[in-house]
Amino acid sequence: QVQLVESGGGSVQPGGSLRLSCAASGLTSDRYVIGWFRQVPGKERENVACINNSDGRQLYIESAKGRFTISRDNSKHTVYLQMDSLKPEDTAVYYCATAYIIGDNFWPGDYWGQGTQVTVSL
Repeated sequence: QVQLVESGGGSVQPGGSLRLSCAASGLTSDRYVIGWFRQVPGKERENVACINNSDGRQLYIESAKGRFTISRDNSKHTVYLQMDSLKPEDTAVYYCATAYIIGDNFWPGDYWGQGTQVTVSL
């Protein structure tokens, strides 16, 4: 059974940084994509970034480019989202999920973590 567990959320001031972690277990292949998604109550879920474990390819939404970095540690089966220069509009619940890539876009797959709250405010 695939399980994804996020950690690392919290509250920071604008301009601050957070690093989210997504620890994966139960994946039976090394060929997978993990994505980060976020959602604010009352708004549609938004893609943030994803990484293809096979080739390391990364995709980001426009607002995350230059500020967020997704990476992986295969020895720990963990994917990270380093978020720098955080803005109030980054406030959301962040979820990691298995994902798939088509072209330059990505979509969530079947398995989700429980979510972690990120709050950016003064």
